[in-house]
Amino acid sequence: MGISRRVSPPVFVCASPAATGRRFDESTTVYAASLSKQVTAALVALVMRQGGLAVDEPLSRRLPELPAWAQSVRLRHLLHHVGGLPGDDLVDGALTGDRTGPGVLAALRALPEPAAPPGTEYAYSNAGYVCLAEAVRRAAGADLPALAEELLFKPLGLTATRFWDGPEPAPPGASALSPVHPAPLSLGDGGLWSTAADLLRWADALNDSRLGVSGLLQAPGRLDDGTTLDYAWGMGVRRRRGLTVYRHGGGWPGVRALLARVPDRGLGVIVMALDDDTDRTVALTDGLLDLLLS
Repeated sequence: MGISRRVSPPVFVCASPAATGRRFDESTTVYAASLSKQVTAALVALVMRQGGLAVDEPLSRRLPELPAWAQSVRLRHLLHHVGGLPGDDLVDGALTGDRTGPGVLAALRALPEPAAPPGTEYAYSNAGYVCLAEAVRRAAGADLPALAEELLFKPLGLTATRFWDGPEPAPPGASALSPVHPAPLSLGDGGLWSTAADLLRWADALNDSRLGVSGLLQAPGRLDDGTTLDYAWGMGVRRRRGLTVYRHGGGWPGVRALLARVPDRGLGVIVMALDDDTDRTVALTDGLLDLLLS
């Protein structure tokens, strides 16, 4: 677990779970799961700022191999989970091998047209962020791990953070998950490996708008009818003790993570655990936020 505030040094409280006996502290590299989404969204914003992408362009412009329904899906729809893509259960059921980016795209090509038109309802979509990652890769002409290193990790000093798409189940030096449930190798929806220390640096960089795109990343999405969502660019938007909190969790069998930020207080909290207790992770994060914001 880590806590970062601009007014004081970071504070870390970590323990090695008895169930695993593995070393686990602020410098342990673990799978960050869906925390990957806000990193992917940041890449979209930076490549868009360079003129390589337009948030309102159709998905079919970058991924023309997808079925005809992709013509009405905009990149902004995918950022806010309103793309109307086939459900993740259907996508996972259509996979013919390991969960990789190409595998997810192949599954989408094999599925029928979604029931919900894009922009009409919120439905959390891992497949949508896989599509975003591939769109960014093609627009920038660079593999996602290299692009993230150049635009994000190196400039922000995130030396222990990387996107990983194999072929091994975990990057060198990382705390690998159980071989029964290895981390998926798809990028965009997941694929990020990091440490508590690096994720706190990431939180501080977003709070300080060091990348120059925090205002955009923190802007809540909307349905096409104008209804405001409580989800921005890869992060949820909440209120706590009268302040706006940007937060997102991540989970896979054997790991749980939750990152929360309160920019108005220069506050960032990361809770990471080598277990499967989501409720405990959420309760601990909420308790820390209440303590620090009181």
